[in-house]
Amino acid sequence: MTGTEIVPTTPDRDAVLDALAARYRSANGVGMQVLGLLGGQAEGVLKRLPKGVTDQMDNVTRAALETAFDVAARSRDALPDQKDWLNTVVTMGTGAMGGFGGLPSAVAELPVTTTVILRAVQGIAVEHGFDPVEETTRMDCVQVFAAAGPLSEDDGIDTSFLSMRLGLTGATVQSLLTRVAPRLATVLGQKLAAQTVPVLGAVVGAAINYAFTSYYQDMARIHFGLRKLSDELGEDRAALIEDFRQRVERPKIRQAG
Repeated sequence: MTGTEIVPTTPDRDAVLDALAARYRSANGVGMQVLGLLGGQAEGVLKRLPKGVTDQMDNVTRAALETAFDVAARSRDALPDQKDWLNTVVTMGTGAMGGFGGLPSAVAELPVTTTVILRAVQGIAVEHGFDPVEETTRMDCVQVFAAAGPLSEDDGIDTSFLSMRLGLTGATVQSLLTRVAPRLATVLGQKLAAQTVPVLGAVVGAAINYAFTSYYQDMARIHFGLRKLSDELGEDRAALIEDFRQRVERPKIRQAG
């Protein structure tokens, strides 16, 4: 062995999983904290939307995802990846503009915000050593949107967005978009409804987008952090995700005891 040879190190499995579990718990609290400051609640928020809009949310969401995926991919050659805080500032601006004009501008803002967030997710993939051009990474980037959004009423842990890829061997990005769109439609429907709150308008749009961008960037770091750890340790990903889930729920168990 020479004095300049670099010896690869094995990551501390427990430390990485504990850090990712802590990030997950923190991310799940951001959206509700923002809603609390605004005096709103996620429950029943979709009732504010016209029936025609809710009926079309799946189509609107799929179109937003497809547009975002295409634009985000093409922009990589022209624009460098940005810091998390800058991505958040940009989407706060788009959210403010969307909320200022009510429902029509909020609907028009969806593809823009989705593009910025997806582009941020691609950058996080690169940080973890994955090529966003590769098919599996492309699917992973879209799959992050399958995570329950920050306005979700479900307080339980959701790891389906982490494990979905295990059953998608050979699947195309288009088929994944079809599976993710209905779930994301519910989350984006809550976002749209919250942005139609009278008076608050642009303030609500900026605050909601702060919650969304922060949340999905955290979900991306968890997703790619677990994937990288699985690759480095050569450990079964499903088992790793189960261990991660237990670590997330451990504080709840201690509190109940």
